[in-house]
Order: sequence, then C-alpha cells, then structure tokens
Amino acid sequence: ILFSDILTVPDAMGLGLSFEQGEGPRFAHPLRDEAAVARLQVPDMNQLRYVFDAVASIRKALAGRVPLIGFSGSPYTLACYMVEGQGSSDFRHIKAMLYNRPDLLHRILSVTADSVTSYLNAQIDSGAQAVMIFDTWGGSLSAAAYQEFSLAYMARIVAGLKKEKDGQRIPSIVFTKNGGLWLESIAA
Repeated sequence: ILFSDILTVPDAMGLGLSFEQGEGPRFAHPLRDEAAVARLQVPDMNQLRYVFDAVASIRKALAGRVPLIGFSGSPYTLACYMVEGQGSSDFRHIKAMLYNRPDLLHRILSVTADSVTSYLNAQIDSGAQAVMIFDTWGGSLSAAAYQEFSLAYMARIVAGLKKEKDGQRIPSIVFTKNGGLWLESIAA
C-alpha cells in the first residue's frame, strides 16, 4: 500500500496544513462557517503530483512482484480534520455541524468526494493496481448518520473510479474502522 498522509487532499485545498511536534497535524483555516465552506473547491491535481510521481516510481521498483495499492482517506474522515482543524477526541465541531448545519457538511463531503475520486483516479493513471478508501472516523457515527454522511459519499467515489486500466481490473477497497455492524452495506 502506498501510504501517503491522508491530509494531502485537504492541504491541496488550501487549508494550511502544518505539523507541530507532539501535537500532530493542524489546519490554519478550518472549515467552521458558511463562507469558508462556500470557498472550498476540488484542488488542481497537479498540486499532488509528488504523490503520483511516487506511485509511478514505486510501481516501477516493484517490477510486478506484488500489486501496488493506492490510498486515500474517506470524505467523512477528511472532513473531521478539516472542520476540527486538528485531531479530536470528541469531534464537537463536526458533530455540531452535522446536527445544526447538515447542508454545510454535505457541501464539504461533496467537494471532498469529488476530490478523492480525482485523486484516486490519478493514482490509478500513475500505476496503482487497486485503491483503498480508509474511513477512520465513520465508525463514530450512529447507523443513520453513517449511511448519510459517510457511506453515501464513499459509494459515490467507488462509482466514479476507473474500473480497468491496460486491460486489468482495478479493485477498490473500502474500510471503516469500527464499522463491523455495516459490513453488508459497505460490501454493497
């Protein structure tokens, strides 16, 4: 698996990612109000060229010994960091948005899903032979909220992914941490 930090996509969206020693990732511009959410756009994938170059280089170095799996965080997981501005133990800002302004959260998730789709397709174009969407925080949602705010957007990504490259099928993998209750829905 090519593991690139999952926050590369929101960083390319202009949220100002930095890493503080002992504190983890932080965004200088978290998405907490309507104006910030309205400005959010799918980034120019050229800003992530370093990831695609790494995919091509790793694929070449593997020389067909094992398949290369591309990787991205899920829209909900990315949104958790984008709204909170950093890691969180209680996700109070995103959960407040989910209940008080679901329209804003749906906008973030929609733009992020389109971004992740482009990001994973570019990894496929660069040589990834399968792709994985990792949903770290979807399992923290209720069953109904998971379906609406996490799984629906991952399904949208999977539907938009390239299914074949150079005559080879490109499998997609979806994983939700603590999502065992929804395995049948995830598999569908």
